[in-house]
Amino acid sequence: MPDLIWSGYIFENTSLESRKEFFSSIGDSEGHEKMNQKTKLSVNVNKIATLRNSRGKNLPDVLKTSLDLIRFGAEGITVHPRPDGRHIRSQDVYDLKKHISVELNVEGYPSEDFLNMCLEVEPAQCTLVPDPPEALTSQAGFEVSKQSKLLEMAISRLKQKNIRTSVFVENNLTAKDFQLLKKMGCARVELYTEEYADGFGTSQQATVMQKYLKTAELALASGLGLNAGHDLNLKNLVFLKQQIPEVLEVSIGHALICDALYYGFEATIKKYLQCLA
Repeated sequence: MPDLIWSGYIFENTSLESRKEFFSSIGDSEGHEKMNQKTKLSVNVNKIATLRNSRGKNLPDVLKTSLDLIRFGAEGITVHPRPDGRHIRSQDVYDLKKHISVELNVEGYPSEDFLNMCLEVEPAQCTLVPDPPEALTSQAGFEVSKQSKLLEMAISRLKQKNIRTSVFVENNLTAKDFQLLKKMGCARVELYTEEYADGFGTSQQATVMQKYLKTAELALASGLGLNAGHDLNLKNLVFLKQQIPEVLEVSIGHALICDALYYGFEATIKKYLQCLA
């Protein structure tokens, strides 16, 4: 496995325990604290809305399901309204903000309509993604330098309402890109984890993970917080948490809803929280 450069140190063994022991041995309390950081579970309820919309009525009820997920232990709710309303609709966003007791994370492309809705709703966090309107799901991160004007405009407007901004990113960004995001006022980046999920359990796992470790280090060095999401599940979540314990929040929807078909929501939430413990 490749060496890991982390917080200014080089590790031959990238396991969480070896890093904890090292930071303790040299008296680096900040580094040790990072290793024990809590990662929150935010449940993406888009699939609940997709099922509801397939019959044209209100079953399942997105709000009620979200409240139940919170009761079972979910620490946040994520939604990604799209212009065609094929799953989460604008009214869902307003209803969730009014009634839930945990952080609401609203994802979307920073169009004028999307930003206006967020400025009215004032979610705790807004995650900006570069998806075109017709995209089935999120498929890429922002090219920060090329799209800097769009990002700067969106982040500036959201900051006026004290909305924490996160930007969806891949492993192709430079230190300069992350520094630019920080300068714009961005608080966090979300690691787009499809490549990680595809590589997990294969001969490419170590190589792919090294890309994410490098991206995480660049983001953290720029003063940005880390979120993660896309194709995370019960099989690959533990390893991600072990390797990048600084992740503050994971957003999981599709896999969690699929697991709930077998285990039920309460047991499924417990299983995901155990992965992050």
